[in-house]
Amino acid sequence: MRTYVGVTDTRWYRFLAARPHLEEVNFWRPGGDRRFGALTPGEPFLFKTHSPHNQVVGGGFYSEFASLHVSEAWEFFGEGNGAESLQELRIQVGRYRAQPIAPEDDPKIGCVFIRDTRLFAPEDTVGPPPDFASNIVQGKTYDLTTSSTASYFEAVMRRLLDAPANPAEVPPWHRPGPVYGDPRLTPYRLGQHAFQAKVLDAYSRRCSITGDKIRPVLQAAHIRPLPVGGEHRLDNGLLLRSDVHTLFDRGYLGVDPKYRLLVSRRLREEFGNGEQFYARAGQTISVPERRHDRPNPEFLEWHADEVFRAS
Repeated sequence: MRTYVGVTDTRWYRFLAARPHLEEVNFWRPGGDRRFGALTPGEPFLFKTHSPHNQVVGGGFYSEFASLHVSEAWEFFGEGNGAESLQELRIQVGRYRAQPIAPEDDPKIGCVFIRDTRLFAPEDTVGPPPDFASNIVQGKTYDLTTSSTASYFEAVMRRLLDAPANPAEVPPWHRPGPVYGDPRLTPYRLGQHAFQAKVLDAYSRRCSITGDKIRPVLQAAHIRPLPVGGEHRLDNGLLLRSDVHTLFDRGYLGVDPKYRLLVSRRLREEFGNGEQFYARAGQTISVPERRHDRPNPEFLEWHADEVFRAS
């Protein structure tokens, strides 16, 4: 199991530390082209401030990555970006770019989503890992089981997990099981805001059923809703136009496990309408390029059995 120590500024840390209710944050990067592949979802991510402060000040658990416009990052995360307003976020991003952001521009930034975050009090921060070079400007990945740094990260992880400092206990990342003994390490779970942002990014900002790309009307829909056992996870999501989202939630539309559109006859019977959907019935919807990002067939089957109005 790995962790990543990401470098940030003291202002970002202090802003978020003053808002402990924000359990989901965006550890953004000023450029949106380069993806983040240092961790897999569920692995811990630590925050370290620039010199001269140079302290590990907290962290959380890596959720996902997406390339978002600055306005989208603010829409989804708000103060979780470490800024008090969209204008302030634009100013902060501009400080790390070759040119300030022009008033008419809305550039993309790299968004590393961190959930279950915890920022340490000033007296609880710790120095960086022993081999963390002063010239590292973005961050560094570590193997938590490496003997040379194991004791350092065990202490930091206990602080992050708020676990008792009992050396007789087996560290949570050494315990057996797919989630390493702590539910916060579950790999597929996203935060609410990360779910919305990642679905938008994975579906290339197009409705998966109609192909519409009018951004203000696109919504991240849960296939299996949270109140009946669904989760914020990408394979439980579809990007839908707002009216299509409503029809899907109410069972007038569905998707079979092979990603083919289902259209209930009740749509015509009850409303005498819906020809645009009947024309698409049986056609394959648009899904993300990466196979593991696509809707889980089990969730689609659940929706077809429990929600779709088949008769």
